[in-house]
Amino acid sequence: MKVSLFITCIVDQVYPDVGVSMVRLLRRLGCEVDFPSTQTCCGQPCFNSGYVKEARTIAVNHLKAFEGADYIVSPSGSCTGMVHHYYGELFADDPKLAARAAQIAERSYEFSSFLVNKLGVTDVGATCPHSVTFHPSCHASRLLGVKTEPLTLLENVADIRLVPLPYANDCCGFGGTFSIKMADVSGAMVAEKANHIEETGADYLVGTDMGCLVNIGGHMKRRGMSTKVMHLAQFLDEFSRNGE
Repeated sequence: MKVSLFITCIVDQVYPDVGVSMVRLLRRLGCEVDFPSTQTCCGQPCFNSGYVKEARTIAVNHLKAFEGADYIVSPSGSCTGMVHHYYGELFADDPKLAARAAQIAERSYEFSSFLVNKLGVTDVGATCPHSVTFHPSCHASRLLGVKTEPLTLLENVADIRLVPLPYANDCCGFGGTFSIKMADVSGAMVAEKANHIEETGADYLVGTDMGCLVNIGGHMKRRGMSTKVMHLAQFLDEFSRNGE
């Protein structure tokens, strides 16, 4: 099965190890992986800020970059959600581009959804003798309906102690531009999220979107919390390679 990585800006520029972990896992699961070099941003920051014309230009590039891809897999429910739900709005006045966008969306998957729903993989052979809690990102769960897939993958990790996160479905306060425009509200939300993570006593916090994790992890670091923060791909890759 051929898979093209839609790697997202934050992973490409700040957390490339997440992309590396995705490649290793997908290859171990029998996928042929490529990275279309002409991809850039999906256009979501522009779109959310009201720059629709600019977002449309960026989105057209995305369609071109992934035109020939069999399957498109991303470590972000947020960016994948942009393609699935808002490209149609961007191209509403252009039937040809709208049709291309619908085809790209149909082949686009958030990472955990691709593993569970397309590959039929629920156990990657990982072993983790630690306590873990999971934060569900808003866009993955609400825009894409990706709710059980990450937990299914975690539940099948050998020796894991999965600890429920209180008020797990509450937003962490990131929301992209929301955290900049409404900094005080965002700060209060992430502080509350960190309180609940602290309540679990978990060794690891795992999530599926680095936007959420950089927000939560940064706040936890400033508070001196010891819980390690990892993207699901990193977590599964690390503990399926060494089991430590």
